Amino acid sequence: MIANLMVLAAAAGTDGAQGAGGMGIGFTIAYIVIFAGLVYLLFVRPSKKQNQQQDEMMKSLKPGDSIMTTSGFYGTVIGIDEDTVIVEFGNNKNCRIPMHKKAIAEVESADAAEEEAEEAEETEKTESSSKLGKKKK
Repeated sequence: MIANLMVLAAAAGTDGAQGAGGMGIGFTIAYIVIFAGLVYLLFVRPSKKQNQQQDEMMKSLKPGDSIMTTSGFYGTVIGIDEDTVIVEFGNNKNCRIPMHKKAIAEVESADAAEEEAEEAEETEKTESSSKLGKKKK
């Protein structure tokens, strides 16, 4: 009796699999391809873009630039090797620490800081001159 049930279950299973087998395989393959594309768009592509931006930041690094490390410390670059940067922290000139370039989170170049200061001065001058030129009614 049990043997007959097993034979019937096997026969029903093979008939059902043959009828929907072609569409089931195609759907499964399409599902896998769509899932792989989604993983690429959500994880791989942004990671590549972030790595490219970090490489560009490291190439533009030069002595005198202000940096922030991944641990949140602010410092100034003193020297650069292939993969090591010597950073001076704080006002104490004796606090110079060699760090790996990958430990740098943000870079503010010395030239950019000077340009921002000049722009701030210009905007102050224009605002003060425009305020002085207006008459109150």
